[in-house]
Amino acid sequence: MSKPAIGFIGLGLMGGAMCQRLLDMDYPLTVIANRTRTWVDKAVERGAKEVKTAKEVAAASDIVMLCMDTSANVESRMRGAEGVIAGLKPGAVVIDFGTSLPDSTTALGEEVAAAGGVYLDSPISRTPAQAFEGKINLMIGGDQAAFGKVQPVLKDISENAFHVGPLGSGHKIKLINNFFAMTTAMAMSEAFAMADKVGVPRENLYQIMSAGPLRSGMMDWIKAAAVDGDPNQLSFAVKNAKKDVGYYGAMADAAGAVSLMSGAARQTLSLGVAEGYGEKMVPEMVGFFEKLFATK
Repeated sequence: MSKPAIGFIGLGLMGGAMCQRLLDMDYPLTVIANRTRTWVDKAVERGAKEVKTAKEVAAASDIVMLCMDTSANVESRMRGAEGVIAGLKPGAVVIDFGTSLPDSTTALGEEVAAAGGVYLDSPISRTPAQAFEGKINLMIGGDQAAFGKVQPVLKDISENAFHVGPLGSGHKIKLINNFFAMTTAMAMSEAFAMADKVGVPRENLYQIMSAGPLRSGMMDWIKAAAVDGDPNQLSFAVKNAKKDVGYYGAMADAAGAVSLMSGAARQTLSLGVAEGYGEKMVPEMVGFFEKLFATK
């Protein structure tokens, strides 16, 4: 059987890596430029077809994939006369790989269904480097039959593809995951800077903390920046972390819950963005705390 035609919107670091993997696996691929051309050009060089509008992407595709940074950008590509929904083939599946607001996901799902398609949310864990190798993890929400339909494709681009419940479930789990991850990252970043402030070597702090139950992958990524000088083991920008923690707070508000813990992480990340750290990687927030403590 021939492989389904894939349309991809959002060729940034993660999306670009995913497209390279799809091309490695010989999928017919249609792409559209968004902010930069780097990964679009690389995909076209390997045989992907470039079109001008999201509607054209959808019209050429059995499965449309989006890997955008915000819900607003997903909505802008999905809706309108030149959007994905306007060009959907009957029975097409649309997959949002970004980290989006669950309420936005649910609303788009209804619009896609009205147009004869199916919408799935499938946020990603792991890094662009692992996406090149087809070793990302996916948490998929949405119709079980549609999940089964696209599962062979998901197996080609991921190590694990978990169906986690109805539409929006993937985004809910991802937001909870990222809230916890970024709260931990900010706490660990402050801990290393505090070690400097009180005269404790960072390496000694890490040796003690990592020998006990606090040891985690996130601790090791922050340590890589703080002790080893390598901030790129976690390729996740501060501005995106701020967005995700903000989305978590919005989800909590919509559920009628008061999130006490996310406030500190969101405030820290917001201050980091204001101080010019938005484009830097999350582990570089150790430097933000260094500067903050130096002013006291």
